[in-house]
Amino acid sequence: DLKDVTDSASLMSSSGPHAVDYVIFALLLVGSLSIGLYYALSGGRQRTTQEFLMADRSMRCLPVSLSLIASFQSAVAIIGVPAEVYVHGTQYWFIGCAYILGLLIPAHVFIPVLYRLKLSSAYQYLELRFSKSVRICGTLTFIFQTVVYMGVCVYTPAFALNAVTGFKLWGVVLATGLVCTLYTTMGGLKAVIWTDVFQTLVMFAGQLAVIVVGVHQAGGLSEVWWKVWEGNHISGLDLNPDPTERHTFWTLGVGGVFLMLSLYGVNQAQVQRYLSSRTEKEAVRSCYMVFPSLQLALALSCVMGLVMFARYCGEDHSDKLASSSTDAMVIYFVMDMLQGLPGLPGLFVACLFSAALSTISSAFNSLATVTMEDLIKPHFPAMTERRATLLSKALAVCYGLLCLAMAFLTHLMGDSVLQVALKIFGMVGGPILGLFCLGMFFPWANSTGAIAGLGAGLTVSFWVGIGSIVTRTPGTRVLLSDCRASPMTNNTTAIFTTAATSVPLSRPSGLRRFYSLSYMWYSAFTCFTVILIGLVVSFLTGPMKEEDVTPGTVYPLMGKLLCFLPDSVRQKLCCVTPLGQTVCKLMLFPYQIYLIIITLNYMRQQSDQRSHQTYLIQLHQEKCN
Repeated sequence: DLKDVTDSASLMSSSGPHAVDYVIFALLLVGSLSIGLYYALSGGRQRTTQEFLMADRSMRCLPVSLSLIASFQSAVAIIGVPAEVYVHGTQYWFIGCAYILGLLIPAHVFIPVLYRLKLSSAYQYLELRFSKSVRICGTLTFIFQTVVYMGVCVYTPAFALNAVTGFKLWGVVLATGLVCTLYTTMGGLKAVIWTDVFQTLVMFAGQLAVIVVGVHQAGGLSEVWWKVWEGNHISGLDLNPDPTERHTFWTLGVGGVFLMLSLYGVNQAQVQRYLSSRTEKEAVRSCYMVFPSLQLALALSCVMGLVMFARYCGEDHSDKLASSSTDAMVIYFVMDMLQGLPGLPGLFVACLFSAALSTISSAFNSLATVTMEDLIKPHFPAMTERRATLLSKALAVCYGLLCLAMAFLTHLMGDSVLQVALKIFGMVGGPILGLFCLGMFFPWANSTGAIAGLGAGLTVSFWVGIGSIVTRTPGTRVLLSDCRASPMTNNTTAIFTTAATSVPLSRPSGLRRFYSLSYMWYSAFTCFTVILIGLVVSFLTGPMKEEDVTPGTVYPLMGKLLCFLPDSVRQKLCCVTPLGQTVCKLMLFPYQIYLIIITLNYMRQQSDQRSHQTYLIQLHQEKCN
């Protein structure tokens, strides 16, 4: 114990921040503020809500795609994913499989529907499809989700900076929130997107620096690989179908799809970026370009966790930072690896704050947008553009202060920051996803069913979520390996003790088993709850008729899935409402004949129209003669 205290003291003293670290961190803040100031003084100077909230719908796909990844890749992921891999192995890496459908479906279903309606807020769709009351319910649910999540995002990098530099924790929280609020308020969405681009590059650079130094100090790539392999930290394909298992291929690869859809399909922060694109093609292209960036970010975070394991072989040093959380191990690792290398600790802190600022600024802007478009403008339609812009900026400031208050509650939660964040997305984002799916895919769903479904989804999600927090019933307890020697550095036989042994605890039963549902299934479970209850209530209260559905608000999914039914039956089920200008190509092969028929019919109509015009011209000439 005395040795641990001595090691901790020497680590803190030797890894104290250098002047270069402060300079690098200051450059990040100055750079972000400069971008905000530039867009505040250039172009239209953020004098209209269209420019402040939607960037004049003039953004290209590259900055939008980098902003999309920055909005999702928060400091929570940079700290939480390495800690997850360090403790449980690489099983979490399988969530990368969910990125495929999680981005393909939004690109070909959600973006075409929302973009062609020329919306400013994703929740305007709910009023077009259902009613104003459904729109308000959706907006309030999103505001609650985002404010709570922002508390986690603000607290995480503040904890890191406090550990590395010794700055007062809540002073750092305050500084983070104020800087972010300032450049978001000054520069609007354009500033948010371009600072996201800048901060994404800093984020990747910081992670890469830690990995390179860590691999070098751990003895090289071969040594790292040998230790993580012998420590059973390279996870295989776990096909266990039990939904209470925390991480399996099904929970990550299938449950993760619904989590991704709630983020990249209907979340206002992401939808707002799609809608700021110049064209629909640019928006779809930006969604495709997110995929490699997300895979790179996931790979860097997982590799960082493996390098940590190779360095410490499962030892827990988090107590040296006066914390029992596994997330603190990542901070300890960075302090240990980068001590004596001026500038690199500052780069990692800048990396964390880049991830945090990009996520927080996106949230502030999207919160201001939905409040303005969904809650204020409908009640004050005569409000001048100047007053509406000033009010939008004031809303961004108010939400910034509210998120700071939520950060004070984050440290009271016992889970890792990664699990807390994903629980929030599942518990609240899942019902919102279900509400949009109910409207887009089921034309007969009405507003009464939508409100009932959303209420049921939120009730069930909070029931399960709060129940899991209260009961605290983990399925297994993981004892990490304790590797002490390597065959590459010692001729004697390496001895491993308790190599990643999973010690099963008593399996819960009854209601406790229901509470032990994996948090990765929250989004899927609550989404289907909303859809099921919404459809049942809609049929009981009278399903919506096709002529009552606003054109362009329904994606013709059911019409395609039920193509074997007669046209009269499909019309009664309201399955033939068109999407809009064109039919989406998500599953092109099964619907080629359908597309060809539509094309030929359109050509025939055009031909008939030209023939009719020719006939009228000839008739007019005959009359003139």
